[in-house]
Amino acid sequence: MKIALLGYGKMGKAIERIALERGHHVVTRVGRNDSMEDITKADVIIEFTSPESVMGNLTYLIPTQIPIVCGTTGWNQHIPEITKLVSQHQSSMVYASNFSLGVNIFFELNKKLAQMMSPFKEYDVKMKEIHHTEKKDAPSGTAITLFEGLSESAGKENWHLGHRLKENSLPIEAVRENDVKGTHVVSYQNEIDRIEIIHTAQTRDGFAIGSIIAAEWLINKKGIYTMKDVLGL
Repeated sequence: MKIALLGYGKMGKAIERIALERGHHVVTRVGRNDSMEDITKADVIIEFTSPESVMGNLTYLIPTQIPIVCGTTGWNQHIPEITKLVSQHQSSMVYASNFSLGVNIFFELNKKLAQMMSPFKEYDVKMKEIHHTEKKDAPSGTAITLFEGLSESAGKENWHLGHRLKENSLPIEAVRENDVKGTHVVSYQNEIDRIEIIHTAQTRDGFAIGSIIAAEWLINKKGIYTMKDVLGL
């Protein structure tokens, strides 16, 4: 499989290393100011850039009909628009707030725990996410996906940044520290006890492996998908 890397920072370099280990070829690497001219040589494009550039990238790339794996977060409000564009051009794309296999299992565990906790209204539900200081969006896309997974069972219509409780809104505390790959905590607490589920990324390799598995899966498919489709969850 010939891969074009759009975004060649720490994440792009991790993807390249693991892609080569799996027998794939990286045909072009596009950094912040590089040309996309050689991107048409690829069988698949893996996009990890920034919330500021992702929409411009996607609207340029989708018409090429080259399959896209998009790991950039911070553009959820544009998903209907991008879904329509993928359909219009008969293209293909996998997007996810987090490509880690462990995190996607964590998503399903989060939904199940929320369902189990639903009858016990004496517990307050909160969330906390910790990332590196270079991460621009807050809360993380992963935290928003976690919120979407528990919101109905927990009776929360919205989320808000911070740790203070609000009626019908889930508090998400976003912390930025040096060299943190990503930690997410969902907790249920009352005066008696506390229940927590935690996912901690120890390296970037989990995100890289997941994105390559998604790229392998996407070849010869049409339409727009998530990691839930890729993993059959």
